[in-house]
Amino acid sequence: MKKVLVILLLAVVGFYISETFFDIGFGNSHFVNNEVIKPVKDTYLQQTVQELKVANTVTSIVVNFRGFDTLGEVTVLFLSVTALGSILYKRRHHVGERSVLFSASSIVTAGSKLLFPAIVLLGAYVFIHGHLSPGGGFQGGVIIATGFLLMLLAYENYSVSHTNLAIVESLAGVTFAGVGLLGFVYGEQGTFLENFLPSGVLNDLFSGGVIPIIYIAVGFKVAAELTGVIYTVLNEKGEQNG
Repeated sequence: MKKVLVILLLAVVGFYISETFFDIGFGNSHFVNNEVIKPVKDTYLQQTVQELKVANTVTSIVVNFRGFDTLGEVTVLFLSVTALGSILYKRRHHVGERSVLFSASSIVTAGSKLLFPAIVLLGAYVFIHGHLSPGGGFQGGVIIATGFLLMLLAYENYSVSHTNLAIVESLAGVTFAGVGLLGFVYGEQGTFLENFLPSGVLNDLFSGGVIPIIYIAVGFKVAAELTGVIYTVLNEKGEQNG
């Protein structure tokens, strides 16, 4: 009897959920009180080009229309890095020499030194041009962190200053939040993360208002946080047996 009741309950719930789902009309215009309501995608596509002057629609959604959500994602990454560093803090004093994968090959180490600035430059290019082409702060930050990973694997004595990483991460976070707060003061609507700077000309580097600034801040923040995680993990080899 219980199984029958559960099946009936699930059937009723499933019916109303499916009915609501199909009544939404995804991607289609619909009428509400005799007024035509366009789908969200049309609004994004129209405002991205006409108002924000941004060529990358995904960027305008992530940084402008849903910028507060992006700030939350960066915060989650920061908390994850902080938690990992806290867990491994005590064990850092018991580490031995870092294992190096490529130290036996002078060709690879020399190649790593040659590639490192190019990788960092590519990462910077990706997040600086995030509003013009595919990419952005997260992607560019990961590319830069990959460059530091290459150097840490290739050179035994290569080290990264946690103090400098903390300064970069903090300045980037303050920049992101500060730009958002300036929207309260200078924005027309007075909302957080509102685009208060001139939009510029479509496809120009200096366009998109606050979007490039935020993406640059995100790029530096992600690069610093991921580099800190990589350095901490590579130097963690567990407590030595006494």
